[in-house]
Amino acid sequence: MNFLKPEFITSAASESGFIADGRPQIVFAGRSNVGKSSVINALTGRRNLARVGAQPGKTAQINYFLIDETAYLVDLPGYGYAKVSQAERDRWGRLMEAYFARRELITLGCMIVDARHKPTADDLTMAGWFRSAQCPLVVVANKLDKLKKSEIEPNLALISASLALTDSDALVPFSAEKKTGREALITEIEKRCLK
Repeated sequence: MNFLKPEFITSAASESGFIADGRPQIVFAGRSNVGKSSVINALTGRRNLARVGAQPGKTAQINYFLIDETAYLVDLPGYGYAKVSQAERDRWGRLMEAYFARRELITLGCMIVDARHKPTADDLTMAGWFRSAQCPLVVVANKLDKLKKSEIEPNLALISASLALTDSDALVPFSAEKKTGREALITEIEKRCLK
């Protein structure tokens, strides 16, 4: 699967817009300020494929990118951002519930967390949603470049323990800034999606 061949397909604001054509769906989720769009852009080699907002909370719909005509990269709205209205948060919540209710759509969960911090309550909730969809989970610990070398192992261990990762899950240290971990992430995705 060539991640350098991405194509934006559509944005879904409601269940009627969900794509269900049988191709694998690699679902990216993360807090609003964790660098999810930057990870997607680093993965696809495109600077502006997923829009990087100066203001977190910009992805308000589910965005579908077709990768090499083989699988969809599905970009979910960021979660946990306080400066959006309650009505907007409720709308996002309903959209997510509708999407995760269609568990047959989700092939793989890719959850972006901040390598510098313990996963938040929202991160734990998101991991729970992926588990309820019974899909494999790859956790991408982004912003690795902001850690000292001595902090990397203990931080990764804390993330793994907090999210109760199992042998079937993967934890990929990543820096969207430096493109560190890109090949490792592609390997983990392909291992779980291309059977």
